[in-house]
Amino acid sequence: MNLSLILLVSTLAIFAAQIDPGQSAAGFWWLPVAAYLLGSIPFGYLIVKLIGAGDIRFRGSGNIGATNVAREAGALPGLATLVLDGGKGYFSVWLAARVTDGNPRWMILAALLTLVGHTLPVWLRFQGGRGVATGAGVFLPICWQAVVGALIVWIVVLVFWRYVSLASISAAAALPLLVYLLYAPRHAPPQPISAGASFAMLLIIARHRSNIIRLLRATEPQFTFRRGPRRPKL
Repeated sequence: MNLSLILLVSTLAIFAAQIDPGQSAAGFWWLPVAAYLLGSIPFGYLIVKLIGAGDIRFRGSGNIGATNVAREAGALPGLATLVLDGGKGYFSVWLAARVTDGNPRWMILAALLTLVGHTLPVWLRFQGGRGVATGAGVFLPICWQAVVGALIVWIVVLVFWRYVSLASISAAAALPLLVYLLYAPRHAPPQPISAGASFAMLLIIARHRSNIIRLLRATEPQFTFRRGPRRPKL
């Protein structure tokens, strides 16, 4: 609970100072609230419940994201979770762009609050997902080229090392640089965009802290097409 409040307050404080006061009075105050609530929709949890497979929080890694859903409930529920988690991120930022005439400050604020909502959902006592699919979704309307670049990094790391978590951490780490290079070639992106990409990277990597510990201990399960995680080599 304290961590969620710190993240929410710090995010709002950083970007509130960047928003034009005239626009604040124009009735856009609801956007951050809507973004957080939209991000908080726990699609992985709901999908597994709807198909009668129990509570995903007590299966596998306990995560509500697409990877754990696919491992524990099947490929189709996992794919549905991936699409819906990414879709809510895209829709939130698209909506912000639509109502603010493409203002990058409001767009990145909506992106971050959606991401915080996914990782710290109020409906599940602030125990959410890692934020990878939602993170990709929120940055698609902001810089789709950077998302494609991060996806390439994700695929390369997964193919060579076969750790989904390592691929996700690597893609998140690459995102700020990719946004900086690809947002507007030969021109630096707006400061809020760069800061937001860095915040997203830190949040996603922080949410993988348990995976990082398992990677260091060589106990992290490798990716496999077979049902159930592969045991690590000793």
